[in-house]
Amino acid sequence: MTRLFVFEYLTGGGIDPDVASAGSLADLSALIVEGRVMRDAIADDLRALDGVDVTIATSCFEQGDEHHAHARPESGEPITHFVSRIAHEHDYAMVIAPECDGLLLRLHDAVGAARWLGCSKEAIRVASSKSATAACLAAYGIAVTPALEPERAVEAEARRWVVKPDDGAGGLDTYVFNELGAAREEYEARAAAGRNPVLQAWIEGEALSLSLLCDGAGARLLSINHQRIGLSDAVQSTRHQRVVQFDGVDVDTIQRDSERGRVLETLAQRVAHALPGLRGFAGIDVVWHAERGPVVIEVNPRLTVAYAELSKARKLAAELLAAHGVPGFGQDDPCVRACGVSS
Repeated sequence: MTRLFVFEYLTGGGIDPDVASAGSLADLSALIVEGRVMRDAIADDLRALDGVDVTIATSCFEQGDEHHAHARPESGEPITHFVSRIAHEHDYAMVIAPECDGLLLRLHDAVGAARWLGCSKEAIRVASSKSATAACLAAYGIAVTPALEPERAVEAEARRWVVKPDDGAGGLDTYVFNELGAAREEYEARAAAGRNPVLQAWIEGEALSLSLLCDGAGARLLSINHQRIGLSDAVQSTRHQRVVQFDGVDVDTIQRDSERGRVLETLAQRVAHALPGLRGFAGIDVVWHAERGPVVIEVNPRLTVAYAELSKARKLAAELLAAHGVPGFGQDDPCVRACGVSS
């Protein structure tokens, strides 16, 4: 029996009760829903496999299912200590958490590389930084939106500008400006406060994401998805600041054997080559620009919300375990062959 621990940060005890009781929980509600959906999708897929025993992490905000094993942090227990403690009671751990503030890296260390089902520490380190990701991929000739020093940004090079956390998740704390001067001011204010911002040109086009299954041989493109991203007006000023909002994803909207699909398949392979530590499920956020084609915005070195939609039509758990080399789930295993793993 292979024992697996599934930990999702927001539903597994990562929310500070004091913050939640102060009313901030309402602001996190959409992210909590997404986290629960991802956790339940992968846990259910794993439970459906023969020879796999699954424990999920819950918190005081979650009702544990009496029919399935779950673990909960002790009162006052640091989240990394909890994850380490429970992970070491299992053979492997699958962790879903944001990269911000080095969280995913710290959880990797808490679990340990031998039990970790996910991307390598180095791949997480690079992908946790938008500026480092852009620099890494650009070195391989991949189209990206580079991080800009404010004094080097040129007004004529873009119609709009975006300021966001270098290690941010989704559209959190991400503002778009029509004027470069206003974007520079926002960047400088954040930098002065020690908030580690990044300034980039805003890329116009279709917001897409690529869902990948990665192993030592490279990446396989599972689906091409459309991201529902909108811009809402913030506090009005003459410079017109707008807030980026992520409202979900529509999965498998572009055929992989179409002309654009083949271009994106090649892009996925190139990104995997540039970041060889990608393992298991990973995502790439892309904007398809009318003239430049696909421009990589960021890489997600972990499960994304698209997994939950994909799993409704195709169970991927056996393929994920095979990608990580979990004993009993190699390419010759009947279950993996039935799930459609190909070399």
